[in-house]
Amino acid sequence: MTFDQIAILAIIVGALTAFIWGRYRIDLVAMLALLLSVAAGVVDPLTAFAGFGHPAVITVVAVLGMSAALTRSGAVGVIAERIAQRTKSDRAKTFSLIGLAGVMSSVMNNVGALALLMPITLSVARKAGLSPSRLLMPLSFASLLGGMITLIGTPPNIIIADYRHKVTGEAFQMFDFLPVGLAVAVVGIIYLVFIGIRLVPNRRANDEGKRLFELSSYVTEFRVPADSRLIGQTIRALGDRNEDSGRPTVLALLRDNERVVRRLTREPLAEGDLLLAHGSAEQIEAAVQKGLELVDAKELDAIKSDMPENGELAVVEAVMPPRAWIEGRSAAMLRLRSRYGLNLLGVARGGAPINTRLRDVRFRAGDVLMLQGDSDQIYGTISSLGCLPLAQRQMSLERPKILIPALLFLAAIVAASLGILPAAVTLAGGLAAMVVSDNISMSEVYDAIDWQIVVLLGAMIPVGTAMHETGAAGLIAGAMASAVADVSLYLVLALLLLVTMFLTDMMNNAATALVMAPVALGISEQLSVNADPLLMAVAIGSSSAYLTPIGHQNNLLVMGPAGYKFGDYWRVGLPLDFLIMAVAVPLLPVVWPF
Repeated sequence: MTFDQIAILAIIVGALTAFIWGRYRIDLVAMLALLLSVAAGVVDPLTAFAGFGHPAVITVVAVLGMSAALTRSGAVGVIAERIAQRTKSDRAKTFSLIGLAGVMSSVMNNVGALALLMPITLSVARKAGLSPSRLLMPLSFASLLGGMITLIGTPPNIIIADYRHKVTGEAFQMFDFLPVGLAVAVVGIIYLVFIGIRLVPNRRANDEGKRLFELSSYVTEFRVPADSRLIGQTIRALGDRNEDSGRPTVLALLRDNERVVRRLTREPLAEGDLLLAHGSAEQIEAAVQKGLELVDAKELDAIKSDMPENGELAVVEAVMPPRAWIEGRSAAMLRLRSRYGLNLLGVARGGAPINTRLRDVRFRAGDVLMLQGDSDQIYGTISSLGCLPLAQRQMSLERPKILIPALLFLAAIVAASLGILPAAVTLAGGLAAMVVSDNISMSEVYDAIDWQIVVLLGAMIPVGTAMHETGAAGLIAGAMASAVADVSLYLVLALLLLVTMFLTDMMNNAATALVMAPVALGISEQLSVNADPLLMAVAIGSSSAYLTPIGHQNNLLVMGPAGYKFGDYWRVGLPLDFLIMAVAVPLLPVVWPF
């Protein structure tokens, strides 16, 4: 092995370890890997940042922006609601919504597709008397399956297509992924509807009376106001905590900034007392009606002029997705009230205990936040925080605002499919047309872009190129090829798919595609076969993150609302992985012969 090969392999192993460890942000890890590659001399300093102008990066940015415009138009939400209304049986509704998640994710950002369908799916679950946990995991998995169908369905497909262009001079086109991707998606969705839904743990007892988004107990704070009729009474006056509409469970009572723990249930309440409690949204509302008031993330003597005097206030529940910029920050650090005009009323964390003041709780991915703010601005503010609202938007939709983004998106897809211009150009042009036609603003485009993914791609593309150019990818490919020497090429394909699936469950799917694409090419060179089926196997494997919640942000997005545990995912995901291999391995060489 040469020095360059040792250096790039050491950097790749270190980056993979850091990705899996999760202690540092993926964009920071990717940038450090790039800088170390430059320092080691395996990446040219003059072209170190050329990856940020790579067509794959531009395509991902354009898809994210156009997906945001489609979401903003409300077109997708209207379609989903009509499907849910017109299907009669619960099984048909479930199949339709899970199938729609796959269809939507084939042409738009799957996180956005999941966020749009979650409220409607939860409504179906409530009416059918099902636990939300029964449907949210299948919905998440279906959105990942749908991404395999087209070029723009998921970043790994875009990465693989552009890698093929770099090594062969011709990229995979828009619908080259369709034959195998559609077969895998259809079989996978059928499995989820008829089998997978039965394997998901029932994390919450069925209760027809629960409100739509009462998915977990919120931790919140109450204050005893001066005019409260509860002064002098104990917390038992709030009602029976075992009743659904009764009092929340009081965790602590704070008086004069000191915690009162003795005789908690018999301590008379006094003006100004703070109660740290957790309970359902319904119980919280009942406690307010009985004489308590919810405490803002900042003290109640904060500047009142930050909130509108005559505007209507709305309470919205929002999920914090992975890598949101507010992750690790608290409401006090963000100055939610003074800077954003929001009150933090509660935090739900998948059943995990929260024992600190609400304003000091550091947010985690998967948290459900109960926020109050101006009804005209709250959704935009939630979006600027990087969160996704769970409540359905109440807005009047004008027909042109629905049609124009859809038509522009369709035109860009058709142009890319016909090869008139490269996909990056046509999609960027479609996004520009949406901005010019006032269907989305530039600030909303910037908010919609996942900048961590952009930095990850821009930094790792030169590192992946160095793997191939130094011959390091060939060494790994040779080791994998020799391990299955003198056996069927189908076994080689299965091994590559299995390794890719394992990696994507532990780290970001785009990073997995960037690392495994040179390995797939190296295997094809070692065995003197066509690289296309191997590259397609990497694309499918990179999108198959079903065993852990950290494999894809959609899995983590549903973890908090559904109350899933880490080990719940493999129960449904492991059979799905084997099913994908059973479909993809024999089909890939038929569509893309060795």
